[in-house]
Amino acid sequence: MTVFLVLGALGVLLLLVALVLGDVLDGALEGLSAGYFSTEALAGFLGALGFGGAIALDATGSTSLAVVIGLVLGVVLGAVAAKASRFLHGSGETDTVRTSDMVEKIGQVVDAIPEGGFGVVSISVAGHRTRLNARSSVAVPAGTQVSVTQVISPTAVQVEPLFLP
Repeated sequence: MTVFLVLGALGVLLLLVALVLGDVLDGALEGLSAGYFSTEALAGFLGALGFGGAIALDATGSTSLAVVIGLVLGVVLGAVAAKASRFLHGSGETDTVRTSDMVEKIGQVVDAIPEGGFGVVSISVAGHRTRLNARSSVAVPAGTQVSVTQVISPTAVQVEPLFLP
C-alpha cells in the first residue's frame, strides 16, 4: 500500500512542480514521444496509478489486481491529461487571424470613412489587433465604434456604426 501512496504523492508533487516551472519540464521531456508526452500526462499517470492502486488494494486485498487496476487508471488519466494539455497549450493552428474571423466583431474607426469611400478600422480578434480598409453605407467619423457586417476582400470589410455622435 505504501508504494502506491508514494507513487500517487509523486504524481501530485510532479503536477505542483509543473505548475511552478511551467514548460521547463516539458522541454526536458520533449524528446520522449513527439508531442504525446507531457509533464501533466506523467503526473496524471503516476497519481492515478498510485492512488487508484491503493484504493484497489484496500478494496480487493490482491496486489496483482491492484497493480492492473492502477495501471489501467493511470493510462486512462494520463491520456486524458495529455489531451487536455495539448488543448490548453494550443496547437498554433488557430493563431492565424483571417479576415472572415472579423464578421460581427466590434472595431473602431481610425481614419474617417467618407460616404461612398474607404477609411480604416482597427479590430481586435483573438488578441490580434488588425487594421483593415473599411466601407460604410454612411459617413463615419474617426473614433466611432463599428460592427463588421461583411468581408469585401482580404484587406477590406463593410462596417456599420454602432453609435453616431
